[in-house]
Amino acid sequence: MDLEQLVERDLIHEAAPSDAQQSPGCDQGAAGCQLSHRRLQVVATVEEVRLVDEDRLVARHRRSWEKEQTFFEPIHYLALLERKPGGFDYAKPLEQWNLPECFPLLRRRLEAADAQYGTRSFIRVLRLLEKFTLAQLRDVVEYALNRDVIDPDSIRVMLEHRAEQPVEFFSLEGRPVLQLVRVETTDVRAYAALLTEAAS
Repeated sequence: MDLEQLVERDLIHEAAPSDAQQSPGCDQGAAGCQLSHRRLQVVATVEEVRLVDEDRLVARHRRSWEKEQTFFEPIHYLALLERKPGGFDYAKPLEQWNLPECFPLLRRRLEAADAQYGTRSFIRVLRLLEKFTLAQLRDVVEYALNRDVIDPDSIRVMLEHRAEQPVEFFSLEGRPVLQLVRVETTDVRAYAALLTEAAS
């Protein structure tokens, strides 16, 4: 079998998450805590390792052939750390995570505003990286800090608003049938009849 055939051939292994974590080149805990105690399918190729839950791809990571290497994806650990925020400063997967300068500032301000739940609120903001890019979140965090709006829900709303695509203008060009349709302007005085019917 030549190298090209080897690259195209997948090694598929049915495994529990604990087995999947031991797979060579696989990120330990990559599937996230929401998939704990579920059977996952590990698809390992020469280049990458994929974890599949039923028909859904839950993780994809580059594969390393070096000895004693572990790769962490910090985002995968945030759901667990949100439940146990006391471990945030000691979590090995986050050790090499270099976030932009605005994030430590946001954390300090959240913790100063609420000593008990500030770290958890910061983790909630970081969990937005599960759906948005780091650049998108950084821009919104900087914007929020400048306006002193630092709660996670407000940051989420600002992020979703920026990510929304505006509705495009519907052109009638090339649609002659639709060009013939005329919609009359609504006369709001017609609704006054409803008020008189409700009163009687």
